[in-house]
Amino acid sequence: MSAKKRIDEVLATTMYSTPGQAEFYQAVDEVLQTLEPLLQKDKKYTDNNILSRIVIPERQIIFRVCWIDDKGVIQTNIGYRVQFNSAIGPYKGGLRLHPTVNLGIIKFLGFEQIFKNSLTGLNIGGAKGGSNFDPKGKSDNEVMRFCQSFMTELSKYIGETIDVPAGDIGTGGREIGYMYGQYKRITNRFEGVLTGKGLNWGGSLARTEATGFGSVYFADNFLRKVGNGLEGKVATVSGSGNVAIYTIQKLYELGAKPVTCSDSRGTIYHKDGINLDSLHLIKEVNRASLTEYVKAHPDAEYIPVSEYPKDAHAVWAVPCDLAFPSATQNELNLNDAKTLVKNGCILVNEGANMPTTPDAIEYLMANKVLYSPGKASNAGGVATSQLEMSQDASMEKWSFAEVDTKLQGIMKNIFNLSYETAEEFGEENNIMMGANIAGFRKVADSMLDQGAVSKI
Repeated sequence: MSAKKRIDEVLATTMYSTPGQAEFYQAVDEVLQTLEPLLQKDKKYTDNNILSRIVIPERQIIFRVCWIDDKGVIQTNIGYRVQFNSAIGPYKGGLRLHPTVNLGIIKFLGFEQIFKNSLTGLNIGGAKGGSNFDPKGKSDNEVMRFCQSFMTELSKYIGETIDVPAGDIGTGGREIGYMYGQYKRITNRFEGVLTGKGLNWGGSLARTEATGFGSVYFADNFLRKVGNGLEGKVATVSGSGNVAIYTIQKLYELGAKPVTCSDSRGTIYHKDGINLDSLHLIKEVNRASLTEYVKAHPDAEYIPVSEYPKDAHAVWAVPCDLAFPSATQNELNLNDAKTLVKNGCILVNEGANMPTTPDAIEYLMANKVLYSPGKASNAGGVATSQLEMSQDASMEKWSFAEVDTKLQGIMKNIFNLSYETAEEFGEENNIMMGANIAGFRKVADSMLDQGAVSKI
């Protein structure tokens, strides 16, 4: 059977056996299609049925989460933890709290996490979890009660050498703190079972900044490889969470000018550059809407979602040299890609997970726009989570500079590995293919070494 036919067969079986999981199909399709050159070159992966094995999680856990709101009413949400692959280390991946969360979303994120974690060069497997709980509009006490209930069930399946969750959308330092407190209460163990912890109780310096910083380090490596650089470039950034904020900060530090940010209600365009202090205050301190930004900066423009271009995002309509989608999945579509190309964008560097639609990726690459896939360019967060695990295990604490230096080295290594793997298969600058093959090969080879095993 040809490699192409085997890929199509696995995709068809996946869609039939797991209906209604569009984002998961998209993630699987993107990875498997780029593996064809590897599968043609080395038959051991198809001979040992690796594709069919790697697209099925080792374990999927779904559970009820009941909590009491401030009015005394019992509320119910659904909790998930998909432990996808542990061939190269304990499960590692974040917990997303957002009303759009469902099993398909968690599976797509967990599948991406397998290869992202592999690319870091560290011994961590792939997982993801979360709930359809929405922290927005909830009091601190409501968030605490939800997190305690969520961890009461999740604690049965995690541990420092089993599965180490972290933050994600909706899960920041506050939520990690409440979850860790409940885990400690239940188990009577003070251990590195979560990352993104507070600095006073096992957290790592630079963890909050790591995904955004790492994304910019990756972009810098890519641009320098092709004889360019960040200096003097205008950048558009979507989102206003940790990833976006620290992407903006590092862009400034490396000489670029970020001019946009966004949230679920609208987009800010500030031609003179986003004011980082204001953004920190609005989003990280006051947890407010970006409508507050224009009150402090009347020279900035606020574009509500209702005024976005048809079937497009306002961020990508702003002329730029560099685009950093850093909010959520499928936020940059074909219409946006066409606008970016028209406006002369030279690089799309993903800070979020799968933020660019497949047809947009195809269009960007066909028009010679450099494209950095999230599994490579946003791996800085999980890499620094592993550095936090190392500090916990050794009872040490490294300085910000030490962690940041290690992060820079990891992002450089991920870029070089992805670039060199793409070259190996005759696809120079195709970082998507290079990252997918390099990440897959390490995990698949480990699965072959360990035999046809399943979880007990």
